[in-house]
Amino acid sequence: MTATPLRGIHHVTALASDPVANVDFYTRVLGLRLVKRTVNFDDPGTHHLYFGDEEGRPGTILTFFPWPLARRGSRGAGQATTTAFAVPAGSLSWWHTRLTGAGLPVEDPGERFGEPVLGLLDPDGLRLELVEREWAGDAAAWSASPVPTDRAVRGFDSIELTVRDAGPSLELLTDGMGYRELERAGSRIRLGAGDGPVGGRVDLVAAPDTGFGHIAAGTVHHVAWRAADDGAQREWRERLSGRGLHVTPVLDRCYFHSIYFREPGGVLFEIATDPPGFTIDESVEELGSALRLPPWLEADRARIEEVLPSLGLDGASA
Repeated sequence: MTATPLRGIHHVTALASDPVANVDFYTRVLGLRLVKRTVNFDDPGTHHLYFGDEEGRPGTILTFFPWPLARRGSRGAGQATTTAFAVPAGSLSWWHTRLTGAGLPVEDPGERFGEPVLGLLDPDGLRLELVEREWAGDAAAWSASPVPTDRAVRGFDSIELTVRDAGPSLELLTDGMGYRELERAGSRIRLGAGDGPVGGRVDLVAAPDTGFGHIAAGTVHHVAWRAADDGAQREWRERLSGRGLHVTPVLDRCYFHSIYFREPGGVLFEIATDPPGFTIDESVEELGSALRLPPWLEADRARIEEVLPSLGLDGASA
């Protein structure tokens, strides 16, 4: 069956350890906005933190489950191994100075497919990249970011998926999910999809001799793709189930609805709806200002606030 095309990356969810260091890095150093403070709906004693642009638009959101005692994970096959953000053309030298000044592990700027790229690690060892894109200078940036507007992160450029055998994963992404092959270089295949530049690219990397990664702090838990609405998501659930994939029932994440499945290389995928979005329970001005809970957890708010670790925000635990 046909399905309404996916719109690229919706969000990426990763694991962290110290929530204070996590918030500090992504807001103060990288200059993203903390757009939602909630909890892991399956583990309400754990924060679920969402960082993105001013309005928390799909294609800009990197989320974290921070566990203060979490061990460091390892990157390998069956994982999303690099999360790349787009920045305006000509800004990588500035970013290199900023990141090295913050004491972070930073690579020297390089190129990939003719585009300037800067690799770095966050405080938990999560591998990130900043990629200069011409369109990024025209995209909206968070007006209150500590990073100057002409340097600011503008959402996702791409996600890198590492698998042992690229064939089955490539077939799913192209024939199954509507991505198209753009370029190849060695073991890397670049794919594109979506109706706009933000989050529209995937790099599939074949690593047949690489061991499987271990999901823990500093690694990506899953990658979510954008479905236009609930109807489009239902189409995708039927389409993917028809290909023999085990797809979960639709789950209510309050700010979007989700289905999950594993692609053939082992990476956990989600398809999330664009609506209702993060302003369903906060105005744009209020985003990220307080702990928000789903209706079914409100009765336990006092207990949840008591056990959640501090985020280092005005001395509040939540």
